[in-house]
Amino acid sequence: MFGYVEPDKPELKIREFDVFRGYYCSLCKTIGKRYGQIPRLSLSYDLTFLYILLDATSAFPLGGRRERCIAHPLKKRFRVFSNIFAEYASDMNVILTYYSLKDKWDDEKSLLGGTGSLALKMAFNKARKLHPEKCSAIEGYLKDLRTLEKNKCDSVDEAAEPFASLMRELFECGHIKDESTRKTLGWMGYNLGRWIYLIDAFDDLSKDIKHKSYNPILCQYDFNGEDVESFKERVRKALNFNLTYSLSEIEKAYSLLDIEKNKGILDNILYSGLIVKTDAILQGRGKNEKESI
Repeated sequence: MFGYVEPDKPELKIREFDVFRGYYCSLCKTIGKRYGQIPRLSLSYDLTFLYILLDATSAFPLGGRRERCIAHPLKKRFRVFSNIFAEYASDMNVILTYYSLKDKWDDEKSLLGGTGSLALKMAFNKARKLHPEKCSAIEGYLKDLRTLEKNKCDSVDEAAEPFASLMRELFECGHIKDESTRKTLGWMGYNLGRWIYLIDAFDDLSKDIKHKSYNPILCQYDFNGEDVESFKERVRKALNFNLTYSLSEIEKAYSLLDIEKNKGILDNILYSGLIVKTDAILQGRGKNEKESI
């Protein structure tokens, strides 16, 4: 379900892309330092975005250096210096990846889910000790989500609620001491989670129809075995309205944060990247795929 939150790269300035990639590298190395090499494979753009956003609300100066790594041994790349937000984002990345893999094993008996969750078990246990309350809340929301899916909930809004609440929990980082800022971040996370859940559901329509899997869009809009593209055309306008509403709420919350650091990168992701991704998925221009940076 992750991997949708990324910049509109053609519209980023060269320096901004270098800094964005520097945060990505910083988070990757932080995961490696805290949890070992295997969990680094779980890194996603979504948690990189969270890291950039949280850091942008702080007074920490933006600093870094050029260095080599295992993935890019021949050419040095700029890496942002890690801080408490890099550590927090790395912890959340491990926790969410573990739960995602475990669900794949529990629900589908997926080999990837089974072996992946076993490989991340020690890292997850360490992260859980650091964030017991976050894990408890996340587990509760995932349990609610499984219940709705098991009962074949026929409301996309209701089905999206647990994942939206889960993302709000992530964005309300305890390192943010100002309550107003923390709640504003939480509202951004809630609506981003709602957008991710809905765009992922639309993205998975063909697969879910083929495998007869639960999808709230199929249930709410009474899929009757018609041609997949015809069904998508029938529901596209309603889904676009729903997704646009979530994006507008994200933008409203973001405007309240009065951010200056990383503003160009965050503006690009929120005002362009998410819109480009929405249009690409709704118009069927390729499945969501994570690109290497």
